[in-house]
Amino acid sequence: MELDFAKEDGLIPTVVQDARTKQVLMVAYMNKESWERTKATGQTWFWSRSRGELWHKGETSGNTQKVVDIQVDCDADTVLLLVEPAGPACHTGHTSCFYRNEKGDVIDE
Repeated sequence: MELDFAKEDGLIPTVVQDARTKQVLMVAYMNKESWERTKATGQTWFWSRSRGELWHKGETSGNTQKVVDIQVDCDADTVLLLVEPAGPACHTGHTSCFYRNEKGDVIDE
């Protein structure tokens, strides 16, 4: 399937979900190169907006994500990756980047 990289400066929002628990682990962005690498390697690759570079999830931490399934939304401009995580998704050490509620209370220990 062809994705629509024409929107949002060539970036596609990507939701990463644990394939087993269905917990949302993180949201990141993919460009065409990270999309192709993800499909080719079976590991998650993203585009870092803050660093302006391609990154392989877990390259330095070892907390990689094995892609189990890829789903594309109806407009072909958002991706859902179902993964088997090898460790926490969040750089803080939490399982998910969504570990706080709107008040700032930690809900995921």
